[in-house]
Amino acid sequence: MAKALDLAIQAGEAGEIPVGAIVVASGSKIIGKGSNQTEQLNDVTAHAEIIAITAATQFLGAKYLKECTLYVTLEPCVMCAGALHWSQIDRIVFGASDIKRGFSRVSPSILHPKTSVVKGILETDCEMLLKNFFKGLRT
Repeated sequence: MAKALDLAIQAGEAGEIPVGAIVVASGSKIIGKGSNQTEQLNDVTAHAEIIAITAATQFLGAKYLKECTLYVTLEPCVMCAGALHWSQIDRIVFGASDIKRGFSRVSPSILHPKTSVVKGILETDCEMLLKNFFKGLRT
């Protein structure tokens, strides 16, 4: 999660909403990483999770992420959760909950039935990064 947090910090410094994600294959090898790039790419779908999923599938040369874990600093939205469902990822680990747009509030059963979820890892750090970013936009 610390590596995902580093990517989130970099995204925030670039003017993006500070969210970072990495995909780790069994054996703890990072096979994909991403940070929000919606502003840079002018693309509302360029979320950290989508970019990390794409990088991981290209690394593997396969469309499924079985035996992989996604670490992401913010709970995935419904769009990202849908992509994670289709990827058949084994596990999702996230830091901060998203009380407005997180999948668990909108559609908790959207994930693949075999996907497990762990929440609250480095939660305070992830929350503070987001709060400080949005506070900076308002001042």
